[in-house]
Amino acid sequence: MNGTQSTDTTLKRSSVGIDLFAVIATFGAYFCMYMYRKPFTAASYETMTAFGMAYKPVAVISQVLGYTLSKFVGIKVISEAGAKHRVLYYLGMIGIAEVALLLFGLTPSPWNLVWLFMNGLPLGMVFGLVLAYLEGRVRTEALTAGLCVSFVVADGVAKTSGAWLMEKGVPETWMPAATGAMFLPGIFLFGWMLSKIPGQSEEDIALRSKREPMDKAQRRAFFGKFAVGFSLLIAMYSLVGVLRGVRGDFAKEIWAGLNTKVDPALFSQTELIVAFSCLAIIACLVLIRDNEKAFGAGLLLSGFGLSLILVSLIGLQGGWINPFYFVVLIGLGLYLPYIAIHATVFERLIAYTREKATIGYLMYLADATSYAMLVGLLFYKNLGTAKAEQILPSFLALSWFVAIACLLMLPPTWLYFRKKRRLAEGQA
Repeated sequence: MNGTQSTDTTLKRSSVGIDLFAVIATFGAYFCMYMYRKPFTAASYETMTAFGMAYKPVAVISQVLGYTLSKFVGIKVISEAGAKHRVLYYLGMIGIAEVALLLFGLTPSPWNLVWLFMNGLPLGMVFGLVLAYLEGRVRTEALTAGLCVSFVVADGVAKTSGAWLMEKGVPETWMPAATGAMFLPGIFLFGWMLSKIPGQSEEDIALRSKREPMDKAQRRAFFGKFAVGFSLLIAMYSLVGVLRGVRGDFAKEIWAGLNTKVDPALFSQTELIVAFSCLAIIACLVLIRDNEKAFGAGLLLSGFGLSLILVSLIGLQGGWINPFYFVVLIGLGLYLPYIAIHATVFERLIAYTREKATIGYLMYLADATSYAMLVGLLFYKNLGTAKAEQILPSFLALSWFVAIACLLMLPPTWLYFRKKRRLAEGQA
């Protein structure tokens, strides 16, 4: 079921108003999810160790391992999930995550780390469930950009909320569960709103193709047909995702390396600027009606973002960008390609090829690769034993590598899909 529901229980799709409702519902649903995933990163856990290593990096790795496994599971679960069960899946996954955080507070360290793994396991599939309500629409770029803004803003708000609770005396190990408890009303409210979003209209299907669940054979067929180009897209997305993960999970240490005192509100301030800048830029792509041109524009915008990363690095090194603007600029640079691939590149690829596929399948294949790479990096760079002052140099080196490598991959990616399109037109 792609989303057609009885009109007595859902809103009728009749105007831009339904799109606004959908953005609010999906933004809120995913924003609240972050309050179960990221608050623990606001703590330093300086007095705790885990098997002879610094506690916090091992905690980050524990949750990322669960999140990574979730992405591989999600390739099947998300691509096959019908609209009828999505809200129940959403509420169930959040419930499991909160129980895991409660057990994290109850269990002595370092054995409580297993509960961070269990916390990440369901949460990794939430994005695909929420995204499914927005794909294949006339205004999918604007809608998905609004959704993606949620995880940029929520990352900062989760840290701010966690830091605020600790300032009020909540212990570090209980702070994540306390943060989640504060947002439970929002989970139920936005879950209800998700259930009221109607499916694709006839116009949506005509312009963007019909989106239905995919079985294993259909997933294999799609990947096989576009293996080279899709692999390049996955590689670019994965590298940017790794950089995003390090920036988010070690934000406190990066600020310390920049010799900047971290005020709880600082996390939210930088991410709000990044989020709404990305929203304003990417939402404009909805104005491009031609799907192939919009696909190319998404790649071009990704290149612009990657160039901003290089500008931020050069500016920091040259001393003409201060730490605040460096964090903002590098955040904008990495989130532009990250969200462009979410909102435009995958969406328009399906739309102009008219192949049977869903964004959820493409996203989870890419996400699984990205998180696997992030776990590998965390171990390879020994971030589990790294001191706070060692994080910034690793982050800067990674930023240089990601920006240059992805910029080099953009031209062959565009040429590959352009050639595929021309061959398909010649055979038609």
